[in-house]
Amino acid sequence: MKYIIVLGDGMADEPLENYGGKTPLQMAKTPMIDQLAKLGCCGQLVTVPEHMHPGSEIANLSVLGYDVPCVYEGRGTLEAASMGVKLEEGDLALRCNLLTIDNETIKNHSAGHISNEEAHELIDFLNEKLGSKRIIFHKGVSYRHVLVIKGGKKQMDCTPPHDVPGQPFKKHLIKATDDQAMETADLLNQLIAQSMEILPNHPVNQKRKAMGKELANSIWPWSPGYKPQMPTLKGLFGIQKSAVISAVDLIQGIGVYAGMEVIKVEGATGLHDTNYEGKAKAAIDALADHELVYLHIEASDEAGHEGDVELKTKTIEYLDQRVVKYLVEETAKMDESVAIAVLPDHPTPCATTVHTKDPVPFIIYKPGVEGDGVEAYDEFSVKAGSYGLLRGNEFMKALLSK
Repeated sequence: MKYIIVLGDGMADEPLENYGGKTPLQMAKTPMIDQLAKLGCCGQLVTVPEHMHPGSEIANLSVLGYDVPCVYEGRGTLEAASMGVKLEEGDLALRCNLLTIDNETIKNHSAGHISNEEAHELIDFLNEKLGSKRIIFHKGVSYRHVLVIKGGKKQMDCTPPHDVPGQPFKKHLIKATDDQAMETADLLNQLIAQSMEILPNHPVNQKRKAMGKELANSIWPWSPGYKPQMPTLKGLFGIQKSAVISAVDLIQGIGVYAGMEVIKVEGATGLHDTNYEGKAKAAIDALADHELVYLHIEASDEAGHEGDVELKTKTIEYLDQRVVKYLVEETAKMDESVAIAVLPDHPTPCATTVHTKDPVPFIIYKPGVEGDGVEAYDEFSVKAGSYGLLRGNEFMKALLSK
């Protein structure tokens, strides 16, 4: 048997009072995903270990069956891997957002979803003005970049900017949690201050201002760590060959350390306008010579961070009709059986716009295995599923069990 995991990032939510107490998953028309729920078996999965932050890096590692507290070394290290950045001993890597600060508050964690071209021009500028042999900015996708500090110390409290929209930025500046990291924390806060001085007047931002767009007027480093020591999926579960498809550097970086082939799809944006059909076709093509494919779709998470209920509902419907429908139809034609799992990594409720630790709903459909009676897929219906509540690597073990 072969396997496809369809990961709808941030797809789960909470009941919305203004929408009859329903979640976007409950409101969305998802006939194909509901069909998988009826044919397959359902349950809930705890993806965020106790005392850990509900970030996508934590949750996706958990979905893939990793012992997260043992292998996690920060988001920046994973994104660096996807960019081909080779970390040496003593290199501290951090995720580095371009974001919008307005009236001393964090207005937007994504600088209005700045384009790759604009962002890359700004990162080159930052390297020119603030970079050195010790301080290096690396270009990523849209607002998501990486900052490497050679000889930096990771014992710091760094706030993910998407967790604190509308809050004063000074309240969330980097704080050392150990004396040995005080110099690194001071350096990073200095870089934030310097970026706020030089970025607003850059031609990219002047043009964005004239067009009424959000300014990328500050950097925000967070999630520090060193090069992780992670076993591959082959080492963990005996999966001989696997692939990951995602528009997001973070997920691609997890794939690098997991020993997966990273497949990039033209037109994959990480937003609601991503190339759904191209990613679905790439997943089917990959099954020809891969045992497992991890297909990650970011769109619902970004809509949740924007608090846009209608858009989030639409992205779920896109996932159903433009991805899952194709996967179901094409895998049915294959000689070898293909199991299909559908789940989010964490909830991103539209009401709060930040990730939560609540268990996520999942489906595992295996051809020839009788379903458990769940009639539809949402945060509440799956509680009646036969898998119950799983934790850690129990989801991967359930998926891969014969």
